[in-house]
Amino acid sequence: MLHQIAPEVFQVPLMPRNSINCYIIEGTLVDSGIRSSYPTIKHALQQIAVNQHLLTHAHADHQGCSDQICTEFSIPLLCHPNEVFRTETGMVTNDYPNPKNWVAKLQQKYWAGQGHIVEKTIVEGDMIGNFKVIETPGHSEGHISLFREQDGLLIIGDAATNMNLLTTVSGLRLPPNIFTSDHHQNIQSLQKLTELHPTIICFGHGPIMRNTNQEFEKFVAKYV
Repeated sequence: MLHQIAPEVFQVPLMPRNSINCYIIEGTLVDSGIRSSYPTIKHALQQIAVNQHLLTHAHADHQGCSDQICTEFSIPLLCHPNEVFRTETGMVTNDYPNPKNWVAKLQQKYWAGQGHIVEKTIVEGDMIGNFKVIETPGHSEGHISLFREQDGLLIIGDAATNMNLLTTVSGLRLPPNIFTSDHHQNIQSLQKLTELHPTIICFGHGPIMRNTNQEFEKFVAKYV
Protein backbone atom coordinates (compact mmCIF):
# COMPACT_ATOMS: atom_id res chain seq x y z
CA MET A 1 0.00 0.00 0.00
CA LEU A 2 1.31 3.42 -0.97
CA HIS A 3 1.14 6.39 1.41
CA GLN A 4 1.78 9.85 -0.01
CA ILE A 5 3.88 11.85 2.46
CA ALA A 6 4.49 15.01 0.44
CA PRO A 7 4.47 16.04 -3.23
CA GLU A 8 6.16 13.25 -5.22
CA VAL A 9 7.14 11.39 -2.04
CA PHE A 10 5.53 8.03 -1.22
CA GLN A 11 6.15 5.59 1.61
CA VAL A 12 5.92 1.90 0.75
CA PRO A 13 5.55 -0.07 4.01
CA LEU A 14 7.08 -3.51 3.49
CA MET A 15 6.39 -5.10 6.86
CA PRO A 16 3.64 -4.64 9.48
CA ARG A 17 3.70 -1.52 11.69
CA ASN A 18 6.16 0.24 9.33
CA SER A 19 8.93 -2.01 10.60
CA ILE A 20 10.64 -1.90 7.19
CA ASN A 21 10.00 0.86 4.66
CA CYS A 22 11.14 1.97 1.25
CA TYR A 23 10.26 5.19 -0.54
CA ILE A 24 9.57 6.59 -3.98
CA ILE A 25 10.85 10.15 -4.30
CA GLU A 26 10.53 12.12 -7.53
CA GLY A 27 10.87 9.03 -9.71
CA THR A 28 13.58 7.29 -7.64
CA LEU A 29 13.06 4.15 -5.58
CA VAL A 30 14.97 4.48 -2.30
CA ASP A 31 15.89 1.10 -0.72
CA SER A 32 14.21 -2.24 -1.36
CA GLY A 33 13.53 -4.03 1.93
CA ILE A 34 14.29 -7.74 2.24
CA ARG A 35 14.20 -10.44 -0.44
CA SER A 36 10.52 -11.24 0.16
CA SER A 37 9.55 -7.56 -0.30
CA TYR A 38 9.66 -7.94 -4.07
CA PRO A 39 5.92 -8.42 -4.78
CA THR A 40 5.00 -5.37 -2.69
CA ILE A 41 7.56 -3.13 -4.35
CA LYS A 42 6.72 -4.44 -7.81
CA HIS A 43 3.06 -3.58 -7.23
CA ALA A 44 4.01 -0.06 -6.11
CA LEU A 45 6.20 0.49 -9.16
CA GLN A 46 3.37 -0.58 -11.42
CA GLN A 47 1.44 2.39 -10.02
CA ILE A 48 4.25 4.96 -9.91
CA ALA A 49 7.00 4.83 -12.52
CA VAL A 50 10.62 5.19 -11.44
CA ASN A 51 13.74 5.70 -13.52
CA GLN A 52 16.41 4.69 -11.00
CA HIS A 53 16.99 2.88 -7.71
CA LEU A 54 19.13 4.22 -4.89
CA LEU A 55 20.35 2.63 -1.65
CA THR A 56 20.84 4.57 1.56
CA HIS A 57 23.14 1.66 2.46
CA ALA A 58 23.58 -1.96 1.44
CA HIS A 59 22.33 -3.91 4.45
CA ALA A 60 20.06 -6.91 4.00
CA ASP A 61 16.87 -5.05 4.92
CA HIS A 62 17.55 -2.31 2.38
CA GLN A 63 18.91 -4.15 -0.68
CA GLY A 64 16.91 -7.36 -0.42
CA CYS A 65 15.31 -7.19 -3.86
CA SER A 66 17.42 -4.52 -5.56
CA ASP A 67 18.72 -6.99 -8.12
CA GLN A 68 15.21 -8.21 -8.95
CA ILE A 69 13.82 -4.68 -9.22
CA CYS A 70 16.63 -3.30 -11.35
CA THR A 71 16.50 -6.31 -13.65
CA GLU A 72 12.70 -6.40 -13.95
CA PHE A 73 12.28 -2.67 -14.58
CA SER A 74 15.60 -2.08 -16.39
CA ILE A 75 16.67 0.76 -14.11
CA PRO A 76 20.17 1.70 -12.87
CA LEU A 77 21.33 1.16 -9.29
CA LEU A 78 23.04 3.95 -7.33
CA CYS A 79 24.85 4.00 -3.98
CA HIS A 80 27.76 5.66 -2.19
CA PRO A 81 31.25 4.48 -3.27
CA ASN A 82 31.80 2.87 0.15
CA GLU A 83 28.72 0.69 -0.36
CA VAL A 84 29.69 -0.64 -3.81
CA PHE A 85 31.35 -3.85 -2.57
CA ARG A 86 28.33 -4.97 -0.52
CA THR A 87 25.91 -3.84 -3.23
CA GLU A 88 27.65 -5.71 -6.02
CA THR A 89 28.55 -8.87 -4.11
CA GLY A 90 25.47 -9.23 -1.92
CA MET A 91 27.78 -9.78 1.08
CA VAL A 92 25.80 -7.25 3.06
CA THR A 93 26.74 -8.08 6.66
CA ASN A 94 30.52 -7.90 6.30
CA ASP A 95 30.69 -4.48 8.00
CA TYR A 96 28.74 -5.56 11.10
CA PRO A 97 30.80 -5.54 14.33
CA ASN A 98 30.29 -9.32 14.44
CA PRO A 99 29.24 -10.68 11.04
CA LYS A 100 29.32 -14.23 12.46
CA ASN A 101 26.55 -13.41 14.96
CA TRP A 102 23.53 -15.65 14.43
CA VAL A 103 21.32 -12.66 13.55
CA ALA A 104 23.80 -11.54 10.90
CA LYS A 105 23.95 -15.05 9.49
CA LEU A 106 20.14 -15.22 9.37
CA GLN A 107 19.93 -11.88 7.57
CA GLN A 108 22.58 -12.89 5.06
CA LYS A 109 20.90 -16.20 4.31
CA TYR A 110 17.22 -15.25 4.25
CA TRP A 111 16.95 -11.46 3.79
CA ALA A 112 19.83 -10.41 1.54
CA GLY A 113 19.37 -10.31 -2.19
CA GLN A 114 21.86 -11.09 -4.91
CA GLY A 115 24.42 -8.48 -5.78
CA HIS A 116 23.81 -6.09 -8.66
CA ILE A 117 26.17 -3.88 -10.64
CA VAL A 118 26.24 -0.25 -9.49
CA GLU A 119 25.86 2.02 -12.50
CA LYS A 120 26.57 5.29 -10.69
CA THR A 121 27.97 6.33 -7.32
CA ILE A 122 26.75 9.35 -5.38
CA VAL A 123 28.49 11.53 -2.82
CA GLU A 124 27.90 14.56 -0.61
CA GLY A 125 26.15 17.37 -2.44
CA ASP A 126 24.92 15.36 -5.42
CA MET A 127 21.27 15.88 -6.30
CA ILE A 128 18.58 13.24 -6.73
CA GLY A 129 15.89 15.41 -8.23
CA ASN A 130 15.40 18.13 -5.61
CA PHE A 131 16.96 16.00 -2.87
CA LYS A 132 20.54 16.67 -1.80
CA VAL A 133 22.74 13.73 -0.88
CA ILE A 134 24.05 14.00 2.70
CA GLU A 135 26.86 11.65 3.71
CA THR A 136 25.92 10.16 7.09
CA PRO A 137 28.40 7.35 7.80
CA GLY A 138 28.39 5.35 11.01
CA HIS A 139 25.60 2.83 10.72
CA SER A 140 27.52 1.73 7.65
CA GLU A 141 30.62 3.17 6.05
CA GLY A 142 28.83 4.65 3.06
CA HIS A 143 25.43 5.44 4.58
CA ILE A 144 23.67 8.43 3.02
CA SER A 145 20.58 10.49 3.77
CA LEU A 146 18.55 12.67 1.39
CA PHE A 147 17.22 16.15 2.14
CA ARG A 148 14.76 18.32 0.21
CA GLU A 149 15.25 21.88 1.36
CA GLN A 150 12.01 23.27 -0.08
CA ASP A 151 9.84 21.38 2.42
CA GLY A 152 12.41 20.10 4.94
CA LEU A 153 11.81 16.45 4.09
CA LEU A 154 14.56 14.09 5.24
CA ILE A 155 15.05 10.47 4.18
CA ILE A 156 17.22 9.27 7.07
CA GLY A 157 17.80 5.59 6.26
CA ASP A 158 19.03 3.90 9.43
CA ALA A 159 20.98 6.79 10.96
CA ALA A 160 18.11 6.67 13.48
CA THR A 161 14.99 4.53 13.77
CA ASN A 162 11.51 5.51 14.90
CA MET A 163 10.70 2.25 16.61
CA ASN A 164 12.06 -0.43 18.89
CA LEU A 165 13.01 -3.14 16.43
CA LEU A 166 12.16 -5.91 18.90
CA THR A 167 8.81 -4.67 20.23
CA THR A 168 7.84 -2.40 17.26
CA VAL A 169 6.82 0.30 19.77
CA SER A 170 7.31 3.64 18.03
CA GLY A 171 9.76 6.24 19.29
CA LEU A 172 13.14 7.64 18.29
CA ARG A 173 16.09 5.34 18.85
CA LEU A 174 19.65 4.86 17.71
CA PRO A 175 20.21 1.96 15.32
CA PRO A 176 21.16 -1.27 17.14
CA ASN A 177 24.86 -1.60 17.89
CA ILE A 178 25.05 -5.10 16.44
CA PHE A 179 24.25 -3.68 12.98
CA THR A 180 26.23 -0.42 13.30
CA SER A 181 29.85 -0.30 12.19
CA ASP A 182 30.84 2.89 14.08
CA HIS A 183 28.51 4.09 16.83
CA HIS A 184 30.43 7.33 17.53
CA GLN A 185 30.53 8.27 13.86
CA ASN A 186 26.80 7.66 13.60
CA ILE A 187 26.19 10.16 16.43
CA GLN A 188 28.28 12.71 14.54
CA SER A 189 26.17 12.11 11.44
CA LEU A 190 22.99 12.67 13.44
CA GLN A 191 24.41 15.95 14.75
CA LYS A 192 25.03 16.95 11.14
CA LEU A 193 21.41 16.19 10.27
CA THR A 194 20.07 18.28 13.16
CA GLU A 195 21.63 21.33 11.52
CA LEU A 196 19.15 20.87 8.66
CA HIS A 197 16.18 21.20 11.05
CA PRO A 198 14.02 18.73 9.12
CA THR A 199 10.25 19.10 9.27
CA ILE A 200 9.34 15.60 8.03
CA ILE A 201 11.55 12.55 8.67
CA CYS A 202 11.18 9.26 6.80
CA PHE A 203 12.83 6.26 8.45
CA GLY A 204 13.90 2.86 7.19
CA HIS A 205 12.24 1.48 10.33
CA GLY A 206 9.26 3.09 12.00
CA PRO A 207 6.50 5.55 11.12
CA ILE A 208 6.97 8.93 9.46
CA MET A 209 7.64 11.71 11.98
CA ARG A 210 6.46 15.31 11.74
CA ASN A 211 9.21 17.15 13.60
CA THR A 212 6.91 19.91 14.85
CA ASN A 213 8.53 20.52 18.25
CA GLN A 214 12.13 19.70 17.33
CA GLU A 215 11.81 16.24 18.85
CA PHE A 216 14.59 15.04 16.57
CA GLU A 217 17.03 17.72 17.68
CA LYS A 218 16.19 17.05 21.34
CA PHE A 219 16.71 13.33 20.85
CA VAL A 220 20.15 13.76 19.28
CA ALA A 221 21.19 16.28 21.95
CA LYS A 222 20.97 13.50 24.56
CA TYR A 223 23.95 11.75 22.95
CA VAL A 224 26.19 14.73 22.35
